[in-house]
Amino acid sequence: MDLKLYRLDHLTVGSTSPKTLRVLPNPQEKIAPQKIAVADHNGVLTCFQLKRNEIAVDFKTLPGPKIDRLELGGALGSIMDKIFVASNSEVRGYSKRGKQFLVFDTNMSDSIRSMFVHGTDLFITGQYIYNRYDNCVDSNYYLSSDKINDMIGVPTESGRMLPVLGCQDRVLRILEGNNLVYEAEVPGSPETLALYDIRSGFGNNNLIYGTRDGIVGLCTIDEDSPCHRWEIPNNDNAGGVTAIESYDLNQDGVSEIIISRDDGNVEVFSITEGQPKQLTSLNVSESITSLGAGLISSTTNPDVILSTYPGHIISLTTEPRSVKSGEVVTQTVKVKIEEMKKEIELLKQQVLVEREKYQKSANSDSAISAVIKFHVNDKFNLNAADANYLLSIEIQSPIENVLLQCDVPVDLLDVEKNSAVVSHSISDPADKNFLLATYRCQANTTRLDVKVRSIEGQFGTLQAYITPRIQPKTCQLRQYQIKPLSLHRRTHMIDPDRPMNALKLTGSFSLGEVHSWIAFCVPEVPEKCPTGDTNSLMFQSTFLDTQLECTYSPNSVTFKSDNISTISIIKDVITKLATQRKISLNINYQLQEESVPHTLRLIHPKLDYQLLLAKKVQLIDALKEVAMHEQNHEFLSPEYQEIIRNAEKLQAEYKLQPCHLERLYGMITDLYIDKFKFKGVNVKNKVPQLLEVLDNYELEALIDFFEIS
Repeated sequence: MDLKLYRLDHLTVGSTSPKTLRVLPNPQEKIAPQKIAVADHNGVLTCFQLKRNEIAVDFKTLPGPKIDRLELGGALGSIMDKIFVASNSEVRGYSKRGKQFLVFDTNMSDSIRSMFVHGTDLFITGQYIYNRYDNCVDSNYYLSSDKINDMIGVPTESGRMLPVLGCQDRVLRILEGNNLVYEAEVPGSPETLALYDIRSGFGNNNLIYGTRDGIVGLCTIDEDSPCHRWEIPNNDNAGGVTAIESYDLNQDGVSEIIISRDDGNVEVFSITEGQPKQLTSLNVSESITSLGAGLISSTTNPDVILSTYPGHIISLTTEPRSVKSGEVVTQTVKVKIEEMKKEIELLKQQVLVEREKYQKSANSDSAISAVIKFHVNDKFNLNAADANYLLSIEIQSPIENVLLQCDVPVDLLDVEKNSAVVSHSISDPADKNFLLATYRCQANTTRLDVKVRSIEGQFGTLQAYITPRIQPKTCQLRQYQIKPLSLHRRTHMIDPDRPMNALKLTGSFSLGEVHSWIAFCVPEVPEKCPTGDTNSLMFQSTFLDTQLECTYSPNSVTFKSDNISTISIIKDVITKLATQRKISLNINYQLQEESVPHTLRLIHPKLDYQLLLAKKVQLIDALKEVAMHEQNHEFLSPEYQEIIRNAEKLQAEYKLQPCHLERLYGMITDLYIDKFKFKGVNVKNKVPQLLEVLDNYELEALIDFFEIS
């Protein structure tokens, strides 16, 4: 059955962090709207509930340090209605009535990023460190090899609680005590974890994960191995998953899965015959940080409640709330409307008074200029589906404009939901200024998404100057690194049967130095240097599907790839970095001639498709003109009829990929130059001949040209 959700806006708090909203459970015998606890960056914990559709605040704490996490807990076997919040390295506990009963300083070196409470056990993680405290006594410790994005406890059949760490390197790490039990690979970097079918207390050992790439999956966590059940792919290039909840929204006895994304999407899935099926979706136009579900606005119809980054608390109810045509508005509603109008007028008057005060103080001789600080929620993530980066910028107040500047060649691509107007300024590449573009946002726009396409081998910095629509005018600078192999991502398996070119570098360098070189070249490399004597990292190109393996130890590093251009880029970049540090390198390489045709065959489907697309788009106008003089299109071949039918779709696709063909030509040209560069031959004078072959493209002819040259 389909499910409809209706939006209700409730209140506004400060900016919120992920997982800082929870729905408190009711005692089993009590039937009443459930309470909601939410914490914000101002350090304020607010607990409220809806009574007759009005907000009733149970308690509200005083401002303090930014709250990074909120969890519920309680004695085992009892209602989990105790509220725990984490600020910096401190954990505080409150009862549902607002009485503080715990202040515990964990003495962690960094801030708490995730937290889980189970009876007297407190599980917390920092950036790399996991700790378990039993009655506030440090009991277990684990140091992760990569950043920990989220953590949750999974109960086992034997009654034990296994902590599961969702790590940046696309791995779930399952712990027991101080030890790693096993690792489970997932298709993306897990941003959020949740247990399936949580209704009271703890659920079973079915774990749902949501990745930065927007993929959702379910796996069963056993004591010795995982079992992957299903996966929801991100075919629509939606945002990354920020929160997951399971609740029986349509009251059929089976819990639905509710997921939220950083682009404002909320999606509800039912489980039919063991597989997920989407019931509905809704967009709230703001990045969602937390998600909950329960009986919130009534005792009969379940609601979804969520918090957004700017601090809006919104519920999505299953009960229709719209007034039907001809229905009489009650006197109570009329009174509320009049009260709200009076409140708005009062606020306008207060704004005018404060504005006049500001103008007077700004013009006085004793006025001191102060810069207004504002928080920016920004992400610069690689989208593996279309091999480009998505830059997301969100602030609490409306954005006036965003200026983008880059010192390397990049392309800006359209995002359908963007309403901003972009204007490009003339830039001088001689001054390392390849891009200068301004996005002017419409009123009340708090979020801007921009797609950025980079070129491998070109590395530098993309800078964003963010100006909010506030007075006095202020601007904040954000910088994003574009790496030499920017279109590569981490993987855990490579194909050993591919023809692999090898590059070996030896010299007097430490493990930390070579790790920093790899981190400079490729994304998704852990900041922390590994502790082993010999370490290995594997990567995959999101554009060509080629692979890269890095094996390194003190004084030695070996790179293997089935793409010669990848090896060439690494060689040029690392030798430059080593020269800057005055480190002498011995360079040895071993090339596989079979790797060049192999790479060309990987490029072939993309190049063939783009050439065919360009040819079809060129025929559209001519075919339409011919078809105008005829009553039907039956005289045309089936191929031409299909082009006319799909004309709009083809033109839209061609418009979205303006530089795709040039990009593929550039990759083939670089491959040709790099192949002979390792042989000590300069073939740049033969590039025009290569372009002639590409203009009359055939795969075998192109392979022959590479071999004959």
